[in-house]
Amino acid sequence: MTELTDLYPTAAELGRLRAVASGTERPDLIVRGGLVQSPGTEEWLERDVVIAGRHIATLTPWNHVPPGPDVEEIDATGSHVVPTFIDAHLHIEYTNLTPGELARLSVARGTGTVLTDPNGAANVWGARGMDLLLSTGTPLHIFQQVSPTTPASPILEHGGAVIPEEIVRARLWDPVTTNLGEGNPFDYGEVSTGRFREALVAGRRITGHTAAQTEESLWGYLAAGVGDDHNSATVDEVLERVRLGAMITIMGASLTDNTVPIFADLERVAPALRSLCFCADDKHVLDLHTEGHIDHHVRQAIRFGVDPQLAYRMATTQPAAYYRLDQVLGLLAPSRLADLQIIPELAEVRPSVVVVEGRVAARDGRALFENHDELPDWASGTVHLPELLDPAMFAVPATGDEARVRAMAMYKGYFKREFEAGLPIVDGLVQPDPSADVLKIAVVDRHHGSAETGIGFVQGFGLREGAVAITMNCPNMNIAVVGVDDAAMLRAVEELRAMDGGFVTVDGSGEVVGRVALPVGGMMSADPFEETADALQRAHAATHALGCRIPSPYIILSFVGLYVVPDLGLTELGLIDTASQSFVDVLLPGAVDRCGS
Repeated sequence: MTELTDLYPTAAELGRLRAVASGTERPDLIVRGGLVQSPGTEEWLERDVVIAGRHIATLTPWNHVPPGPDVEEIDATGSHVVPTFIDAHLHIEYTNLTPGELARLSVARGTGTVLTDPNGAANVWGARGMDLLLSTGTPLHIFQQVSPTTPASPILEHGGAVIPEEIVRARLWDPVTTNLGEGNPFDYGEVSTGRFREALVAGRRITGHTAAQTEESLWGYLAAGVGDDHNSATVDEVLERVRLGAMITIMGASLTDNTVPIFADLERVAPALRSLCFCADDKHVLDLHTEGHIDHHVRQAIRFGVDPQLAYRMATTQPAAYYRLDQVLGLLAPSRLADLQIIPELAEVRPSVVVVEGRVAARDGRALFENHDELPDWASGTVHLPELLDPAMFAVPATGDEARVRAMAMYKGYFKREFEAGLPIVDGLVQPDPSADVLKIAVVDRHHGSAETGIGFVQGFGLREGAVAITMNCPNMNIAVVGVDDAAMLRAVEELRAMDGGFVTVDGSGEVVGRVALPVGGMMSADPFEETADALQRAHAATHALGCRIPSPYIILSFVGLYVVPDLGLTELGLIDTASQSFVDVLLPGAVDRCGS
């Protein structure tokens, strides 16, 4: 667990740092001959980085400290030297990797620090799950964004674990904490207001999830002390928030890549460039493996014309300063951790060497460390369903030949636009209409063994047959399943139970054609990240073969139920209007119960 106080130099380390910097003692390591990113001015400096133990002692002109057999050296000639990258908002669960496997993947690509909101782990395991997602013996710094959504609403969902408010507030004072995690922007209650106040008093930043809000709705959210936003997807949204003092954390996730619309209009966004940092947020292992982590954001920024010096600062110095980590991380300066990377080509953003706490952790894109993290027994066996599932759990009864339903259409990644659809009624049950790409979606309780089910209809997945199911409905980590028919949906849910959680695709005959086993909480795999990425690639291909047109269907399905993103959401209790935070009927018109049946 990365406690900030443990990363500061001890008194003994400070003494040695001063001795090395003043030339009375020899360093342990020198990174020689590189162009070093200036900690305080936007320059590339001809400097050597002089390191004693875990920390940087000083920066000197090239070859100021003579070589010797007692000092290790790394040759950075012809390359640039920059700090390791900071991911300012990530849910490790959504990478589908345990922290140690994420480290093996990401540290080698230059990302050495993540600020994680473990809301999925909190909903599955409670407070001990939050700690599990903060812990690794690998060289990855993990700081906590305290999850406030366990559950997000006791009225709109049962969810899984319940974390008492006093624990949420106490964690804001932990030395591993940087900020309060993202909460419901439509919640104006006393509990959330008190939580915001506690975060401010504790000196923690408050992470925002602004969900495309503007004017009064946005103003009311930021007035709670919310200081950053990772949902901004347009230059207008960026400018509106920055003009109100917010830090924009540009999301490059598997859901959507906001680096493109924001940096593509570089002239308009230019006034906000020093109020930007980066996050992967919800990026699964396959995209991390093939596209990159924060290195992807830096490449995108440079590709669209951002000065490389500034692009690298967006990934290092700017988030470190905003999240109050800059006394330890994010800049190459005396007394800071020796967390750095050597970049042969600035635009390519592919480090030849990564150093963490004064030790070489990766070379040429490969980690030089193993993941030996052990998982507790309670981390598996988290999918709880009745022994026999009733096929009627997905039924939507109605009379007549056609039903009018309230449905949601996917757009901009995980946003949902409400629309009205006409669907056929067969034998008294409302049916999906694959020809119009209106499919049935359900959220099923998997925590309490009840299989309680909420039902809706969704457009955008494009399945011609079969069903897709996951054990990762955000944030309560219930089962979400979308399908062309009830039999396929039931088969997919049964397979999830058999494999102890993960992702499943079944075809129209009920055959399992794609599967990714995620037995760690139904969210993650402890297998080597290469194997998990390969399994996900095969499962994506199988899902696309059934007609699905979403590049990353499983992770998009994770967010269809999210009821803090307009216009609709879905829990095991029913369909929800996000603006009013209340249940609404699936059938139109006429009253139905909250589960839509």
